[in-house]
Amino acid sequence: MRPVPTALALAGLLLAAGGEPGSAPAAPPASGESVAARYARLALDCVHREYPNKVAHVLNGDEDALPPRKLTPAFYGCYDWHSSVHGHWLLARFARTTPGAPLAAEARETLARSLTPENVRGEVAYLTGKGRAAFERPYGLAWLLQLAAELREWDDPAAAAWSANLAPLERAAATQFFTWLPKLAYPIREGEHPQTAFAFGLVLDWARGAGETEKAALLSRRILELYGGDTGCPIGWEPSGQDFLSPCLGEADLMRRVMPPAKYASWLGAFLPGIPRDGRGDWLKPGITTDAADGKLAHLDGLNLSRAWMLEGMADGLPSDDPRISSLRSASRVHLAAGLGAVSGAPYEGGHWLGTFAVYALTGRGLGAAR
Repeated sequence: MRPVPTALALAGLLLAAGGEPGSAPAAPPASGESVAARYARLALDCVHREYPNKVAHVLNGDEDALPPRKLTPAFYGCYDWHSSVHGHWLLARFARTTPGAPLAAEARETLARSLTPENVRGEVAYLTGKGRAAFERPYGLAWLLQLAAELREWDDPAAAAWSANLAPLERAAATQFFTWLPKLAYPIREGEHPQTAFAFGLVLDWARGAGETEKAALLSRRILELYGGDTGCPIGWEPSGQDFLSPCLGEADLMRRVMPPAKYASWLGAFLPGIPRDGRGDWLKPGITTDAADGKLAHLDGLNLSRAWMLEGMADGLPSDDPRISSLRSASRVHLAAGLGAVSGAPYEGGHWLGTFAVYALTGRGLGAAR
């Protein structure tokens, strides 16, 4: 992974995102800390906010009719389980990258409150309960493993303790995921939570960072089996009306993790042959959200952010002299500016999760990963 940026570097990335023709303006920050805090505050305001709550819950009996805080005691806030998990990832990333920021102490207190041995035992009991083999698979499980990766990489005694506390749930999530993986006959190519390409990228980064060599090898093999022969992805059909992930770019960002640059360059040429070589960024238009109060339509704000980091990932995977790099990065800047302009947290159902996508994009998470 690349070194984690400072708050001021994060501010510079935000300011650099503005000014592209046709892009939405991003509000200039007063300081590096204010940039980081803008997104941290979204997570701080939601990870312990229990309601409203959308529960994807299998009831095995009357005894399972419980409030979210009883069902999943660590990750019950932020409207749904996966948003709570990646909200905690945002707080870990924020506190790790901006340790001197005023909100960093509050972020640490929040992580300590959530990631206790007792809470994690409750999460393990829920995840491994009857009828829950497919719970949050693959999206939520991938974010749980990414949270574990962030804590493991953080050189801090408290983070090491939280990592140890989370370890039983990390193992349970990995078991659920890797039990399912060999059974998957086809990839899931859509723009919402079930998409396999995005989840596979998060999980592969986790496996490599955790020294899980057998799991990393299995996942790399399955990625090549499921996606290696793909050509002519219909990028012109995107986006669908409620995408927050691009099926085409998600796959392209995944494949650079399992191919050396020269081979990836050839594969990408067959997969997305229309990427220009003249440096222009207008070849891929940002998604347009017509009603931010509609939680599904607001997904398109997240799409712009995830496209931004996927385009950067694609550029990162190519040989340094590849003529497509400038056009990929130009399109990334256009999408980043459009996405950042929408991150406000309001209304809650549509915006509570966008801070995570902003921080993932701005801090270059997933870039520079070893192949």
